[in-house]
Amino acid sequence: MSRPATFVPPPGARAYSLRTARGEFAVVDAPVAAGVEPRGVALLLPGFTGSKEDFNPLHLPLAQRGYRTVAVDGRGQFESDGPATDESAYAQEELARDVLAQAERLGGPVHLLGHSLGGQIARAAVLLHHSPFLSLTLMASGPAQISASQRERVKLLRDALAVLTMAEVWDAIQAMEPPEETGTPALDEGLDDRDDLRRRWLATKPAQLLATGRQLCTEPDRIAELAAVPLPYHVLSGSQDDTWPLPLLDEMAVRLRARRTVIDGAEHSPNTDRPGQTARALADFWDDGRRDATPGGTAL
Repeated sequence: MSRPATFVPPPGARAYSLRTARGEFAVVDAPVAAGVEPRGVALLLPGFTGSKEDFNPLHLPLAQRGYRTVAVDGRGQFESDGPATDESAYAQEELARDVLAQAERLGGPVHLLGHSLGGQIARAAVLLHHSPFLSLTLMASGPAQISASQRERVKLLRDALAVLTMAEVWDAIQAMEPPEETGTPALDEGLDDRDDLRRRWLATKPAQLLATGRQLCTEPDRIAELAAVPLPYHVLSGSQDDTWPLPLLDEMAVRLRARRTVIDGAEHSPNTDRPGQTARALADFWDDGRRDATPGGTAL
C-alpha cells in the first residue's frame, strides 16, 4: 500500500463520484494547470489495499505538463461501493470491465496506468478492449503472480480476514512489532496509526481484499498476449522491489518492447516515494508518444 502524505486532494483537484454504465466510482480528478496546453487524460488505478489518494502527489506535476489525471477507487476500494461478502463481484474480468466503463465515461481514449494490483487489472482491461486507451503504464506491476514472500503475507491476511473483522485485523496488525519497510502490497505496509489510513482500511470491502489477494497469488503470465496488442507500453518501478524483483520487470519490458524506467531511491510505490521523478517519467513517455512511434510500435 502506498502512503500518501495527505488524503486531501491537491489544489484545483475535485473529489466526486464518476457515474458510469457499471455504477459509480469515487475519483480525484485534477485538471490541466491554468495556462498550460492540454495534452491528454490519464486514468490511474491503485494497488492492493490502496486507493485513489495514492496518486495525490502526482496530480500537480502532471497538470503542469498538460495532463488531466483521474485517480479512481476500484469497486470495493475505500469510497467506491461494492458487496462486502460476494467475492465473485471482484473477479478480474469484472474489475477490468469497470475500467472500460470509466474510460468511456471520461470520453477516451486515455492513457492508462496501474500500480501493482492495478497494473494487472489494467492489463486485463486492455486485453478485453484496447481502443479506449492510448498507452499502458505498468507501475511496480509484474508479469504474473507476486513473489513467494509476498504470497505468504497475502495468505496471512486472507486467513485473518476469514475469522476476524476488518477492525480486528487492523488492531492485530497494530499490535505486531513494526516490520521493516519493504514496499510490499500486503499485510504490513502502510497500516500504521494514521487515522486516514485506518479509515481507508475499514471502508474497503473484505470480499475485495480476499478476491484480489487470490488474484495476486495466482495470476498467470499474460505478457505474450499483451505484446500482441498494438499499444505503447511503459514499465516503471522503483530501484528496489521485492513484490516483483527488478530482473523480472526488466525482462517483462523487453518482451513488451516497452520503455523501461527505474526511479532511484523508490521502492514499491514510486508515486509516493519519488513523485517528482515519477511524474516526469510518465509525462515524458506520454509526450514522446504524441510525437512519434514508441517502442511499443504505435503512434499516439
